[in-house]
Amino acid sequence: MNAVKTSDELVMMREGGQKLGRILEQLLNLAIPGGNLLHIESEAQRLIKEAGGTPSFQTVAGYEWATCLCINEAVVHGVPKDYILKAGDVLTIDVGILYKGFHTDTAWTKLIQNSNPPAGGQNYEEKEKFLKIGEEALWKAIAQVKAGNRVGHISKVIQEAIEGAGYGIVRTLVGHGVGIELHEAPQIPGYLRIPIEETLELLAGMTIAVEIIYAMGSGAVEYPNDDGWTIATKDRSLSAVFEHTVAITAGEPELLTKTAN
Repeated sequence: MNAVKTSDELVMMREGGQKLGRILEQLLNLAIPGGNLLHIESEAQRLIKEAGGTPSFQTVAGYEWATCLCINEAVVHGVPKDYILKAGDVLTIDVGILYKGFHTDTAWTKLIQNSNPPAGGQNYEEKEKFLKIGEEALWKAIAQVKAGNRVGHISKVIQEAIEGAGYGIVRTLVGHGVGIELHEAPQIPGYLRIPIEETLELLAGMTIAVEIIYAMGSGAVEYPNDDGWTIATKDRSLSAVFEHTVAITAGEPELLTKTAN
């Protein structure tokens, strides 16, 4: 499968990514105290259908949902369930759309809080700092997504940002290429596996999902229940994911799943 997309293919991915960005934004607005994960999932199904797409995640064998919804220590692949959000929860919404034959993929983690949370209440400040570090790491990583750089340039800045703040990278989960398939080559790890010069060179026309997947603790993970999907931190520390689909160009990186905010 060709990792480099044609100009026509990029047009379709751009359209799908714009739609997905708007969908994620609407779903995050539902992540409030008293909100139900099943409602977020049903809205994702509706919005994706209205956008003229189908849920990317339903192309994964055995997965029946449009979203992965992860609470607190759940890292990825959280199956939507009948759970009522409460102030102090941390929720990751991961969603993808298959539009005109091409996938885009995005995720964001949000602290659930009342409109006027008490200063320092429920460890808000610690959680806000944790999420800010992850978001900043994403923008630093995306800045490295340019032709002539290598995958290792992305991995290096993620590792420096997350581990430099005292948090743990989930090393068994990585970013990835995206396009005709939801998960394509190359893998984009959040840490340096090998020297930068030995990693894959980035070419204009490639499209990749850059992911920051990390935890307050060690970053070691396990399958904590019998749903067969949810992956959580072994030490039950808080986790988060920040992800955008990005196109590599001859100039600045193009954020395909950009949201208004």
